[in-house]
Amino acid sequence: MLLTPKAADMVKITREQEDIEESYGLRIAVRGGGCSGFEYALDFENDPRENDLVYQQHGLTIYLDSLTARYLQGTEIDYVLGMSGAGFKFNNPNAVGTCGCGSSFSV
Repeated sequence: MLLTPKAADMVKITREQEDIEESYGLRIAVRGGGCSGFEYALDFENDPRENDLVYQQHGLTIYLDSLTARYLQGTEIDYVLGMSGAGFKFNNPNAVGTCGCGSSFSV
């Protein structure tokens, strides 16, 4: 799993705008749901959970549980600006299907 520099910058900006301390890392998760079966989730957390994988990328701490790490293997997370708005884009080579919203996928 790779967070692009642009995505990392947007995470830092969001953390600052929401008055969240710099010590908080980014939790990236895959959860059941969405229109394609699974959906991506991003949140801030101060400490890792038991059995988390912890990464450092572009000055950010990233927390992943083992299930998420498996589904996101080889995934690039970018931040894009486009005609339909702005947001985080998951380029997941493991997804066999996605939906129009871009936050749901199937494997």
